[in-house]
Amino acid sequence: LNLAPSMRVLDAGCGPGRLTIPLAKAVGPDGEVVALDGQREMLAKLDGRLEKEGIGNVRPVRAVLGEEAIGERGFDRILLAMVFGETRDRASAVRELYAALKPGGVLSVTEIFGDPDHRRPATVRREVEAAGFRLVRSFGGFPAFTLNFEKPERLAAEQPSPETPAL
Repeated sequence: LNLAPSMRVLDAGCGPGRLTIPLAKAVGPDGEVVALDGQREMLAKLDGRLEKEGIGNVRPVRAVLGEEAIGERGFDRILLAMVFGETRDRASAVRELYAALKPGGVLSVTEIFGDPDHRRPATVRREVEAAGFRLVRSFGGFPAFTLNFEKPERLAAEQPSPETPAL
C-alpha cells in the first residue's frame, strides 16, 4: 500500500481492528485512520485495543458501507479486508468509496476462499472497475487474494485526446 506518515486511511469493515492498529502505526501520529464498522460490538473491541496500545490517531465510526456512510472525502488509502462480499449493495458501496478516495489513491480489496461471503477475483474486478477504478496490482491467488485499484488522477473525459495538439 506504500503507506506513509500523515496519510488518511479508511479501514472499511474494520471489525475488532486486526488491520486498524498496524495501519495507525504506519501513518503515525500526524496521520489518521477512520475505522468504519456497522457492529457496535466490534467497535467496542477496537476501542479497548486502542486504549491498551495507547493509539490516538484512530476514529471509530459506526456505519454500514454502501448506505452513504462515508460523508468524508480525501482518503489516501481505503481497505476492504474480507468485507466486499458482505456488503449488501456493492455497486453503491464502490461508488461511495470512489467519492471518498483522493485522485491517485488506492482501494485495496482482500478476499479469502472459505469465507461464506467470498467473491472471486473476476467478480471483484468487474464490480470495482464499473465505478471508475483501474486495477494496478494483484497479489496472491488461492486461497487468498488482494486487488489494488487506483482512482485515476484525472477522469478519461478530462484527458486530452491524442489527436488534440497540446497548446
